[in-house]
Amino acid sequence: MDSQPDQPPGGGADPWGGSQSGGDQPWAGTPPSGGGQPPGGIPQFGGQYPGQPPVIAGTGTGRPRVRPGRIWYLVPILLILGGIAWVVFGFVSLSSKVDSFARVPLPAGGTVALNHDGGYVVYYEGPGANSGRIPSFTVQIKPAAPPAAVGSLQTYGSSVNYAIGAHQGRAVLTLQVVHPGKFVVAPSGAGAATDGSDLAFGQSIGGSIVDIVLPTIGLIFLGVASWIILFVIRLTRTRRARAQGY
Repeated sequence: MDSQPDQPPGGGADPWGGSQSGGDQPWAGTPPSGGGQPPGGIPQFGGQYPGQPPVIAGTGTGRPRVRPGRIWYLVPILLILGGIAWVVFGFVSLSSKVDSFARVPLPAGGTVALNHDGGYVVYYEGPGANSGRIPSFTVQIKPAAPPAAVGSLQTYGSSVNYAIGAHQGRAVLTLQVVHPGKFVVAPSGAGAATDGSDLAFGQSIGGSIVDIVLPTIGLIFLGVASWIILFVIRLTRTRRARAQGY
């Protein structure tokens, strides 16, 4: 009787401890689960698939932007335009103010209505008045009827003149009105006054001119100064960027 080696139960035992099924070899089994690499495969990193080219982080090579940007040049432009707009608006308002002065003709004189109390400036208006060509004359101002009352009439202490539209004037007197109303203006010795000359009564335009000129100068100065500062900053930073190879 031939003796045969004992077979383990189940008929498919591997003498090396591995199981066989259907004649398969141990090295031909299914890949291990749990994240192992496939047999014979190349390990992959970073979640890339086989054959995918590597991802390389790009770096910027363009020239960096110079700060502050050119849009900031709008600031000085707006400041300068604001100064120009202010002077135009101011002189339009001043022209309207001069047009509204109450007037009596020279040398005839006449009656003028002054509607509020306080100080008035009396201007001589005529050809050449703004350059100082004023004839010598005297003026008396009296109330035409109660309750109008005059406080004082004095020579104007400084030089204020204007040439606005059809009016050329120069401040000659200051008038203090105690009670508003109608007043009689009686010039004397004004026979040498040029035809079409007047005495105009109104508020001082000296303060109005200052209110126009100072803000205008300030806005234009700020505009020019800010433009220079922006130009210097941009020029410095542009040269620095070029020196760094950009």
